[in-house]
Amino acid sequence: MSKAIVLLNMGGPNNLEEVELFLKNMFNDKNILPIKNRLLRRLVAYMITNARGKEARSNYEKLGGKSPLNLYTKRLVEALEAALPDTFVTQAMRYTPPFAKDAIKELIARGIKDVYLIPLYPHYSTTTTKSSLEDFYNTAKGYGFHARFHDIANFYENEKFNDAVIERIEEAVEADEAKDFDLIFSAHSLPQKIVQRGDPYLFEVQEHVEILKKRLRDRFNDIHLAFQSKLGPVKWLEPSLEDKLKEIRNRKVLIYPISFVLDNSETEFELHIEYKEIAKALGFEDYRVARCPNDSPKFVEALTDIYKGMR
Repeated sequence: MSKAIVLLNMGGPNNLEEVELFLKNMFNDKNILPIKNRLLRRLVAYMITNARGKEARSNYEKLGGKSPLNLYTKRLVEALEAALPDTFVTQAMRYTPPFAKDAIKELIARGIKDVYLIPLYPHYSTTTTKSSLEDFYNTAKGYGFHARFHDIANFYENEKFNDAVIERIEEAVEADEAKDFDLIFSAHSLPQKIVQRGDPYLFEVQEHVEILKKRLRDRFNDIHLAFQSKLGPVKWLEPSLEDKLKEIRNRKVLIYPISFVLDNSETEFELHIEYKEIAKALGFEDYRVARCPNDSPKFVEALTDIYKGMR
């Protein structure tokens, strides 16, 4: 077995003790906090980590003391490897174990010659895709690991991936009438200045929404795009999910987390818990959140298709 797939992701705390590590590593990432002076970036990262640590720890306590992302990633790795018995599959997280160095050590030990890197972000952003790929390549260089590397920038246009997305939306509607619901595609927000510097994330998210609208046609009462997970006082992408909920007159709404492929704290805590309370206060009769593709057979099929397209 000389081929390997490495699934790249941001990661999340495996336990409460890793919450500080997660925040520290994330805010020391120059792609997340683009401060050129490293010492100043470390200082700002330290201040943010201290300010957010207690709240973040409390949020993860409500999720069982760890990020759900890790379990879903493990299951996805296992399902993809079962679908591709001639290919070794592993993962590398950006901010929490297992790190890129852990994956690279295993690739070296196995004598892997071809490495296919699949960042688990449907849309390209410097804050996610670039950060994860850069981290992997820099780490590989540091270990003197030489192989034939293959990577992708995005996969939101992949038809099989969008089959997996539509399946999750349909599951959330269940036996009810989709026409009774407004569908909101909720994307992780970004500071507007990052987009203004040329980050294609917003364009790709908007294009993805249009692709899915064509697939769904007029099944829902209306379809919207909104943004979640704003942090800090700078200008972020709009409209926020809260503002969108305030704007909608229909009292039944379904949220699909369009920028995530694996459920995590932003879906299972922020969308399922925090925004559910907001929707309740706004008088919504029915507020639902669709699951991410996670390790569904359709998503495994999509990743297999993406991998084969890279070869």
